[in-house]
Amino acid sequence: MTNEEVWKALETVKDPEIHSISIVDLGMVEQVDVRDEAVSVCLLPTFLGCPALDIIRTRVEEAVKQAGASAVTVEFLRHPPWTSDRISEAGRERLKQFGIAPPPRQMPSGAWQVACPYCGAERTVMENLFGPTACRSIFYCKQCKNPFEAMKPVLISG
Repeated sequence: MTNEEVWKALETVKDPEIHSISIVDLGMVEQVDVRDEAVSVCLLPTFLGCPALDIIRTRVEEAVKQAGASAVTVEFLRHPPWTSDRISEAGRERLKQFGIAPPPRQMPSGAWQVACPYCGAERTVMENLFGPTACRSIFYCKQCKNPFEAMKPVLISG
């Protein structure tokens, strides 16, 4: 089994709550180690208390074993911390397609301004900081009149 085969298998593992985006595009995969047919995968959880971590672990194990690994070890790392700038460009587009505004690339200096994932308008207002999961907030678009979710920025200031 090669490193490339493992990464290809990991591309098939979707976030359990956002089915359009893989853990690779979310930037969760920190390290892959292949030794013969045994594979070790180190992941960065988007939030340490995320209730979906067990599901992600199981899906990673299944996908990598289906790709040919005889044994798979999955470890969730606390350091380095996951940050939202790890989301790939493809992942940012997939979030929009799912109806979730991607987080900004840089920490906003003032108010967090979010563009609507449906119409692209920036005439949006935060309805609730707390969305259906710890990593999302609820917004409303004044242009197209749709409510939507926005992924919260998690960035480390320089």
